[in-house]
Amino acid sequence: MLRYLTAGESHGPQLTAIIEGLPANMPVSVEKINHQLWRRQQGFGRGGRMRIETDQVQIGSGVRFGKTLGTPVTLVVDNRDWKNWQQRMAIEGEPPADLEVVTKPRPGHADLAGSLKYNQQDIRNVLERASARNTATLVAIGSVARQLLEEFNIHVYSHIVELGPIKVGPVEGAIEEIAARAEQSQVRVANPEKEEEIIELIKKVRKEGNSLGGIFEVVVTGVPYGLGSYSMPDRKLDSRLAGALMGIQAIKGVEIGLGFDAARRPGSEVHDEIFYSQEQGYYRETNGAGGIEGGISNGQPIVVRAAMKPIPTLYKPLRSVDMETKEAYEASIERSDVCAAPAAAVVGEAIVAWVIALSFLEKFGWDSLEEIRANYNNFMKMVSER
Repeated sequence: MLRYLTAGESHGPQLTAIIEGLPANMPVSVEKINHQLWRRQQGFGRGGRMRIETDQVQIGSGVRFGKTLGTPVTLVVDNRDWKNWQQRMAIEGEPPADLEVVTKPRPGHADLAGSLKYNQQDIRNVLERASARNTATLVAIGSVARQLLEEFNIHVYSHIVELGPIKVGPVEGAIEEIAARAEQSQVRVANPEKEEEIIELIKKVRKEGNSLGGIFEVVVTGVPYGLGSYSMPDRKLDSRLAGALMGIQAIKGVEIGLGFDAARRPGSEVHDEIFYSQEQGYYRETNGAGGIEGGISNGQPIVVRAAMKPIPTLYKPLRSVDMETKEAYEASIERSDVCAAPAAAVVGEAIVAWVIALSFLEKFGWDSLEEIRANYNNFMKMVSER
């Protein structure tokens, strides 16, 4: 079964991901992975770390001559900033005498809870792994997943729908057009007027030493019927998507289709009526369900939105307590973004691609690309004849 593990600290030597369960003979492009890593680092409001790191992936196993072998694939992203942290983050030996031990937890981070859970006297042992720097590995594994999906004409897009108090509003056009416009935007919005307003807001918030969150939407096109299952809660496609997106740093809410708005409407304005024609087969004229009914994909585009809280590291520090002295203190400042919601949208794409790929392989098999394609074609033929 398709699964992954990631490892690495924010200022350690490297970030590592291992993917198990990819089918054999699947084309894998390092260039495509690097492009997604580059996209994660873009966006107006990003911090100093993005000027240090230029993420590039190395594949250490599982691929030969550009195609998977069916064995675990290892992905490695080096941390360029490691050279400045070798003594403070040394793998072996004793801590240097002048090591600055972090004892002041920052509100909104894993610092306090993580230190208590793992009995750490130095909060750096917590914050290094909890850091959003580790989303680079999520983007890398998601890029591999989306390369599998593209073999079957399944594509993943994203755009920002809200940033701070500003709603982008309705945007016209197909999702491909909306995403293309968002891709040209510094803040991943498809509305140029709102882009200028958002950029000015980010500038204002930066001067105030504050931060902003936002809501991004991910849309997946080309998804066939039948991914996921109604049989068990953990096999439902919407359950998997919500859980996986909540696993991204700073994500505090997820909705699918109409989401929370469905609770505010009568049923006649929520559920998608079913039609049939010889040319189209079964089809819908609305997509309030966001492409999922009963935990199963229904042939409509998958539509999911996630809310990212404001970055909790502020240049105008919040109050905290020193864990060693118990004295009140203003929380310390690590390098930080003012707004990372556009980057979070790229991470969201990656995670959604991963979940769709997982459910896709469960449905159609996973030993080789050829076997999957045969199963997929047979299923699509059966569906068209029903």
